[in-house]
Amino acid sequence: MDPDSVKSTLSGLAFGNVMAAAARDYQKKLLSQQKVQTSTNEEVDLDELMDDPELEKLHADRIASLKREAEKRQALKRQGHGEYREISEGDFLGEVTGSERVICHFYHREFYRCKIIDKHLKALAPIHVNAKFIKLDSENAPFFITKLAVKTLPCVILFRNGIAFDRVVGFQDLGSKDDFTTKAFENLLIKKGIINDRKDTEDSDAEDDGVDNKSRNVRSSTGNNSDSD
Repeated sequence: MDPDSVKSTLSGLAFGNVMAAAARDYQKKLLSQQKVQTSTNEEVDLDELMDDPELEKLHADRIASLKREAEKRQALKRQGHGEYREISEGDFLGEVTGSERVICHFYHREFYRCKIIDKHLKALAPIHVNAKFIKLDSENAPFFITKLAVKTLPCVILFRNGIAFDRVVGFQDLGSKDDFTTKAFENLLIKKGIINDRKDTEDSDAEDDGVDNKSRNVRSSTGNNSDSD
């Protein structure tokens, strides 16, 4: 092969490689400029959004709403909401009339099924702060036991604005079994209208904390109080 021809071919290849490299570098430069421009545009758009008066108003409204909700919860907690508490007969009227929604468990300390109700109400009280959850020993509250015609224990009476409008007597509405879940009891109270349905469907079944699940009936042989299905 002619040496001059070979040299010319090699020179051509070298020139071609240089041009290809230059083309790649130029393409990279263009892409880099496009990214910078896009990033700048995004920053400008975000700045414009941050200065948008409508967005600022939405943000302010949301903050105000959260603040009002927090203040409401604190006010309810000062009224005894957010926990399951025992009260005395002397406190009963003040507790029931002092809140819009009240759930009161009339119980007997020796009744096993009353302990089951205690477990579920204790789990629900911190979740449903809009309602007050209280309990009253039936042996120490003869006046209200008679006035409210409580004859079967456990008996959970529901009050709205100081007026008893419904009740859960025994376990009839819960399958007449001892092993119903907290969720089942919660759904029953929602159905009766004393607590609101939660938007977040988290599992609220705080099951079997310190309460044995064996099934047995305990009945009172004296007075008007009896533990029944």
